[in-house]
Formats: sequence, structure tokens, C-alpha cells
Amino acid sequence: MNDFASISKVVIAGREVGPGFPAYLVAELSGNHNGSLERALETVRAAAAAGADAIKLQTYTADTMTVRSNDPMFVVPGDGPWAGRTLYDLYEEAHTPWEWHEPLFRAARSAGIAIFSTPFDSTAVDLLESLEAPAYKIASFELTDDALLQSVAATGKPVIISTGMASLEEISHARGVLTAAGTGGVIFLHCTSSYPAPDNSMILSTIPLLNRVTQCPVGLSDHSVGTTAPIVAITLGACFIEKHFTLARADGGVDSHFSVEPAEFAKMSEEIRRAEAMVGTPSFGAGVAEEGNVRFRRSLFVVRDVAAGEPFSATNVRAIRPGFGLSPRFLQVALLSRAKSDVKAGTPLSWTHLVG
Repeated sequence: MNDFASISKVVIAGREVGPGFPAYLVAELSGNHNGSLERALETVRAAAAAGADAIKLQTYTADTMTVRSNDPMFVVPGDGPWAGRTLYDLYEEAHTPWEWHEPLFRAARSAGIAIFSTPFDSTAVDLLESLEAPAYKIASFELTDDALLQSVAATGKPVIISTGMASLEEISHARGVLTAAGTGGVIFLHCTSSYPAPDNSMILSTIPLLNRVTQCPVGLSDHSVGTTAPIVAITLGACFIEKHFTLARADGGVDSHFSVEPAEFAKMSEEIRRAEAMVGTPSFGAGVAEEGNVRFRRSLFVVRDVAAGEPFSATNVRAIRPGFGLSPRFLQVALLSRAKSDVKAGTPLSWTHLVG
């Protein structure tokens, strides 16, 4: 994978995304419109007010995703919130009608945030291109669809791609396909494709590894409950956070059980900005907030009057606060020296006082 050139940043709707820039925060609408265009429009406005940099849609129809069938192969197994439903019925409920896209794009731009989508086939890409989408998202389940990757990359726009379930070889292959097809940059998102994702399944320590092996900006597509994971991800190098967003979980919806509400997203945004400030740039020595406190370190002071030529000793030199004298690390040097001139008690010891 290291044969690829490093991609240090990606530009989405004029906003630079990558290490050294504030994390890009995306509110995922998905199916949380609950079949109402007005709710979808309200969600866009709420996302902007909550501090999102962008809102993201999903562009598909039930017919572009699957076929209508009650065969067990087409039924969601297990005991989760979607268990027992056919794929066709689930996608029919969750999809965002194509005729909604234009008013949603217009609403986002009016609210001052970017808007883009996850297409699931080339016809969806065509629709999104007609709306001048600034970027494209590839879902984890589509990472192995070379034709789709080529279709989005050929637009020359940035591509954000989730890596849930993907092996390193599949990630490497996807990056190669996107690069060869002319993408405007790639952001890889660590992702656990479980809905919701249990805490012990998140494995956020993968984030810095994903950055090293892809040489691209990385982030998190989060399906866990709450907002802890995005904040931890920021401390591990994530520069892009995607979180499912709903006006109110109590209203239901296909993704509501692992989505955050506006107040939670706003709090997450605030905490992420604090986390970024805390992570900072690695350094040693007194930082800006510490400079004024250096004076309160211990240092060597003359604590009894010392005459010229008199030896310094443990009775006339001590390591005390404040920190205006020599460092205590030089105490033994001082104790092997004599006073060059008379030194009054209370004088911070300096090299000019020492002789011999």
C-alpha cells in the first residue's frame, strides 16, 4: 500500500479536511426523514444549527438496491431492530425520494452547510452530478463494487469511503481503483458495520493504522450509541466524523436507535473542538499556559550571607521556591565552589557568584 503517494488533505466545498485542520463533522440523514420531506428539510436546518459542516443523504431506490422477494436470503436475520424485514421493504421505507434531492440541496446551501450523498449505482451518481454535489461517500457494503468506485472517482470529486468489514487487501484495491479513475482525493473512514455497534466492537485503535497504510486522511463513520466514540477518534487522528442524526429518537425511524439528536450533536461538536485543542502538536518544555508558572519551580538561593572567598555549603545555599536562581540540578557544583564576591541572603544564586 505504501506504493501510493501520500494524500495530506482533501477539499470539500472549499473546506480543507486532513491532519492539522479542524475535524469535518457530518450529520447523516439516512432514513431519519420518516417519509416526510418537511421533516427532512427541518433536519437539514437543525444539523446546521448544531454545528455540522455538512449533511449527508443516501441516494437509492429499493429497485436499485435489491429485488422484491420473501426468500430467506432477502430477509434480515437476527434479533436487531430490522430483523424479519425484507430488504426491499426496508429500503422502500428508508430511501430518500429522488425528487427530494433538489430542495434538500437548496435548503442545505441556504443554511450555510455542505450537502452530499452516498450513491449506490451510476444513476444515483448522475442525479448527484446534476445537483453539483461537492463529494461522494461510499458505504462499507459497496467498497468492493469497482464499477461504482470508478463512477464516483471519474467525477474528479473527493471520495469518502467507509471500511467496515474490509480487509487490508480490499482497502488497498479500492484505493487503487479510485486513484486510477481520477478521484479528487480519498478519505478513509474506520467503521463497524453493526447497527448499533457495541462498544467493544469499535476497535478505534485501528484509526492511526488506517492512516499509515492508506497514506490518506482518515476518520470515523460511527454507529455506536452516544458520542464517546467520535471524541476518542479525534484523539487518535481522525479528521472526519460521520454520525447519524435525527430530530428526535422518540419519533422512530429506521436509524433512530443509534442516531443523535440536535442537542447531542451540538455537545459532540463542542467536545470535539475541545479535544482537538487538547491534543495539539507534540512538544516539550513550558507551554503557553505554563510560562508564568516557571518562576514557581525550585532554584538555588543563598539563604545566609556569604563573604567573598567563603565556600558555599548546605547551610548557606538551598533549593527553594521561586525559580530565579540556578536549577537545583547544579547544587553539587555550587557546593564545590566559593563565593566570587560577597553575597547577601535572599539572593538567587547564579554562575557569576561561583569561582573554583
